[in-house]
Amino acid sequence: MPKARAEKRSRRERRGGGGTGTGTGILFNTGAGQHILKNPLIVNSIIEKAALRRTDVILEVGPGTGNLTVKMLEKVKKVIACEIDPRLVGELQKRVQGTCLANKLEIKVGDVLKTDLPFFDACVANLPYQISSPFVFKLLLHRPFFREFALRLVAKPGTKLYCRLSINTQLLARVDHLMKVGKNNFRPPPKVESSVVRIEPKNPPPPINFQEWDGLVRIAFVRKNKTLSAAFKSSAVEQLLDHNYRIHCSLYNTEIPENFKIAEKIQTVLKNTGYSEKRARSMDIDDFIRLLHGFNSEGIHFS
Repeated sequence: MPKARAEKRSRRERRGGGGTGTGTGILFNTGAGQHILKNPLIVNSIIEKAALRRTDVILEVGPGTGNLTVKMLEKVKKVIACEIDPRLVGELQKRVQGTCLANKLEIKVGDVLKTDLPFFDACVANLPYQISSPFVFKLLLHRPFFREFALRLVAKPGTKLYCRLSINTQLLARVDHLMKVGKNNFRPPPKVESSVVRIEPKNPPPPINFQEWDGLVRIAFVRKNKTLSAAFKSSAVEQLLDHNYRIHCSLYNTEIPENFKIAEKIQTVLKNTGYSEKRARSMDIDDFIRLLHGFNSEGIHFS
């Protein structure tokens, strides 16, 4: 009897990677963020709020068994579905096989974070939780969720969830929180509540060197409740900015005094810009733009 149980468990593990079973015979790998949106009312609401057009090419990440995919195929020119799990790819292919929708579906098998994004007009997806943050950055920098993550995207300065993700996303896009989605709308139910957000990239993007911007914001938000004066006293930060400053001076043939100390120059910039006692948690995009300009004008760079 123990042997039979072991063999059954082995087959289950091979099929689903330790996930949760469903009526489809597939074990979803919840550890990889596989939670299938099952409520048709939520699916229809997402599609309605996405304002899809007949001419749109849609990018979908993690289509699962295709509940959202099929509905979109009925309304748009094409859906490009990116799926890393070959089992779900097979299920999705079977779902549209022999229908008029099959020619409108393109499936890319693999890790969407490691591949170049195709051309698309809009991205509509029940995004796997584990890749939500890196994928949003990849999406926003591309040119031709769980609930707390969604709320971080729209968080404002001074609020608890305001963070580097908030300000970076809002720098590059207009973000709207559309609706909450309860955990019971998924199969299997995740452990957290979800939200639907709309992210519309700003076009054209702001004229800012994003590497410089993100370097500054990263330092400021490591300890967002500290004053910037304290945050910039980290030895690692001082070493990085000293290295960058010396490269800048070399490129522009600027002589560096023998008694030069980067720590003093950093604090001078913070004081002169008026941000020495400010905290990242309460600073908005305009604040960081002014601060970045203040550093750059003194030859201090973050990329």
